[in-house]
Amino acid sequence: MDDYGFRHGRDRGESSSIETQNQWREIQDLLKERLITQDDFPWKLPIPSSSGNVAVEEGGGGGGGGALLKYVGGVDVSYSKELDSAEAASMAACGCGSLVVLDVTTPTLQVVYQDFSLLTNFDVPYIPSFLAFREAPILLQLLQKMKNTGNPFYPQLLLVDGNGLLHPRGFGLACHLGVLANIPAIGIGKNLHHVDGLTESGVRQLLQAKDNSGEDFITLTGSSGCVLGAAMRSTKGSCKPIYVSVGHRVALNTAIKIVKMICKYRVPEPIRQADIRSRDHLQKNSDGNDGTLQ
Repeated sequence: MDDYGFRHGRDRGESSSIETQNQWREIQDLLKERLITQDDFPWKLPIPSSSGNVAVEEGGGGGGGGALLKYVGGVDVSYSKELDSAEAASMAACGCGSLVVLDVTTPTLQVVYQDFSLLTNFDVPYIPSFLAFREAPILLQLLQKMKNTGNPFYPQLLLVDGNGLLHPRGFGLACHLGVLANIPAIGIGKNLHHVDGLTESGVRQLLQAKDNSGEDFITLTGSSGCVLGAAMRSTKGSCKPIYVSVGHRVALNTAIKIVKMICKYRVPEPIRQADIRSRDHLQKNSDGNDGTLQ
C-alpha cells in the first residue's frame, strides 16, 4: 500500500506554503494517472428479495462474477468538540480516525469490525481541496493494519467521508484512498464543492424539478460537460441531499445503487457508524494516545 506524498511540508508550518501546495498538486496529478472511474471489482451486488433475504444481482457490477459484496467499510476522521472550528483546522487539533466494516448482507447492516487511532496533534493543517494530505495517512494506516493481520472482514469496498471526482482537481480524499490502498471506493460529501459551475441553489432547483418524477437523485454535470457526481436524497422526506462521486474502481451508476442499498438515514450507514463511533472513542479517550501520527 503506497504512502508517498504525505511527508511534504511537515516542518515548521511549511505545509501551508505555496511551494508545498504545488508539490501536493503534482502528487494529485501523478496519482490521478492511476485512477479507474469504471467498475473494476470481482464481486456482485446484493439486492433484497421479496422474502427479505439477500439475492444476487444478475451479472454483478464488475462483469466478472465472483463473490457477493458482503463487507463494506466506512472511514471518518472526527475532531475534538472542545475545539472551535479555527482550532480544529490548526496544527494542534486533536482527532480520531476510524475504520468500521459492515456486513451489508444482513438486514441490520451489522457492524463486524471497528478500529480507531487517536491523534494528539496534526502536523499538516486543513487546507481546502487538500484534505487527503491531512487525513489519508491515518486512514491508510488503519487499512494496512487490518490487511497485515489477515483479518477476514477486510472491506471489499470503502465508503469515504469525503469527495472523489467531485473536487476542484477531480481527485479528492476518496480517490486518494482508493488509489493508494487499491480498493474500490465511493466518495460521500455532505456539502457541495462549488466546482465547474455547480452551485447549491442550482442543485436545489434541479432536485425540486425531480420531485414529481419519482427520481431521488440528479446527475451533477459541470459547465465543462464533465459528470462529476450525483446529488441524492438518500431517504424519503430528506431535505438535504448527499453528494455521491466516484472514488476508485466503481462507476457512478453503481455507486448510486450501492449507496441507496445501505442508507438507513441521510448518510450511508458505514460512514454514519464510523462517525458515531469515532466521536464516542475520542470522547472516552480524550486524554489517551493509541496511535499518534508520526
